[in-house]
Amino acid sequence: MRRRYLLALYVLAGCASPANKALIPTPSVAPPPPAVEAPAPVPAPVTPPTASGDQVFDAWASEFHGRALKAGVSRAVLDREMAGLTPDPRVGSLDSRQPEFSKPISEYLKGVVTGGRVTMGQQRRTAPYFDAIEQTYGVPREILIGIWALESGYGAIQGERDVIRSVATLAAQGRRRAWAEGELIAALKIIQSGEHPRSRLVGSWAGAMGQTQFIPTTFTSTAVDHDGDGRRDIWASAPDALASAANLLAKAGWVRGQSWAREVAVPAGFDWSLSEGPREDPAWWAQKGVVRADGLPWTEADAGAKAQLVAPTGAGGPAFLLFPNHFAIRKYNNSIAYALGVGMLADRVGGMGDLVRPWPNETPLSLVDRMTAQRALASLGFDPGAPDGVIGMGTRTALRNWQKARGLVADGYLSPDMVARLRREAEAPATAAAAPAR
Repeated sequence: MRRRYLLALYVLAGCASPANKALIPTPSVAPPPPAVEAPAPVPAPVTPPTASGDQVFDAWASEFHGRALKAGVSRAVLDREMAGLTPDPRVGSLDSRQPEFSKPISEYLKGVVTGGRVTMGQQRRTAPYFDAIEQTYGVPREILIGIWALESGYGAIQGERDVIRSVATLAAQGRRRAWAEGELIAALKIIQSGEHPRSRLVGSWAGAMGQTQFIPTTFTSTAVDHDGDGRRDIWASAPDALASAANLLAKAGWVRGQSWAREVAVPAGFDWSLSEGPREDPAWWAQKGVVRADGLPWTEADAGAKAQLVAPTGAGGPAFLLFPNHFAIRKYNNSIAYALGVGMLADRVGGMGDLVRPWPNETPLSLVDRMTAQRALASLGFDPGAPDGVIGMGTRTALRNWQKARGLVADGYLSPDMVARLRREAEAPATAAAAPAR
C-alpha cells in the first residue's frame, strides 16, 4: 500500500506545468553594480620654483620653466640645472657699468691700445694657424688679435662665473629679459647636447665664454672646430677660438682687402651734422674737404667703399671714415668705442703709427649729468629715447639736432658745457612760470 502511494506522488510531480515550476523558489542574484568611470590621469608634477629667497628671482624662475620646456629643453636637464639656483648680486651692478658705454671714449681707448698689448700681439701674429684662418674667412690676423686682446687678454682672462647663473640673473632683473632667456636656453641646450658640461660653461658676468667671449647663442650658431679634434673648444684651443671669431665677422659681412676705418682731416667750417650720417665713398667726402689725415691716397678697395664720418670726441678730437668692416666688428659688440679699440690696436700690431690728431683730455660725466641731458633734450622736443644714461646713437642724434637748431657746432658731443646749457634751457620755462608777476 505504501508503495502505491509513493508512486502516485511521483506521477503528480511529473505532470506539473511550467507555471507551477515558476512557483518553486530560486536563489536571488544581485544586479551588477553601475559602471564607474576610470579616474583622470594625474599630470606629471611641475617643478617648483627655485627657493633662493629672492621673490623676484623665484617668480621669474617659475614662469621661465614652462617657456624653456616649450623651447625644447628637456625636463630632466631643466630641473637639474635650475635646482638650487640663486641670483648673482654683482651681475646687476656690472651690467650698468660697461666701460664701452660709461667711460669717456678717450680714456677707454688709451687703456685699450697700449704698448704692452701691441708687443704681445706682434709676438702672436706669426702663429701658424693664422694662414689657414685668413684664407678661409678673409679676416686679417691683426683684427682677430685685436678682438683676442680686448676680449680675454689673449686668453688669460676668460671669466670664472657660472654662465647659467649669470644669464638667469640678467633674465630675472628684466632689463634684457628676452635676450637673457634666449642665452639661458642656448646654454641649457649646449649641456643637453653633451657637447660641453655645465662646468665648462664659465665666463663673464654677461654670459660670454672662452678666449673670444662668445655668448651661448653665438657659440651654437658660429663656433667652429678649426684644430680638427672633433669639438668646438673656444676655452682651451686658440685656433678654435680665433677661427670662430673670424667666422662671426665673415657672417657679419667682412669685406676682404678693405680697411676697417681711416683717420681723416676736415676743413674749417665743416658741417659736423654730417657725422654719423650719410655713407658715401671717399670721393664724395673729398668734395666736402675730408681727406686722409696721413696724406696718403685711398687704396682701390677703399676708394669704392661707402664710408661714414664720425668724431667720437667732437670737433676737438680725431675724426674717422668708417668702412663696412667697422660695422662688422660692431656685430661683436655694438659700441663705437669697442670697434675703434679693436681696429686701432690691429693697426698698431700691423705696424701703423699713432693717430695724427691726439685724443683730447675729456672730463668724465656722472650718470646724473648724462640722464639730466637726456631729460632736457626730451623736454625741449629733441627725443633721445629713454633716459638711461647711455650716450648712444639716439642721444647723439638728438643732441646734434638741438645744437644745429641753436647755431652751435653740431658734433653730437656731450661735454660738461653742453650739459649745463641743456639744463639751463630746460629749466628756463619753469623758472619763468614760477616768477611772481610784477
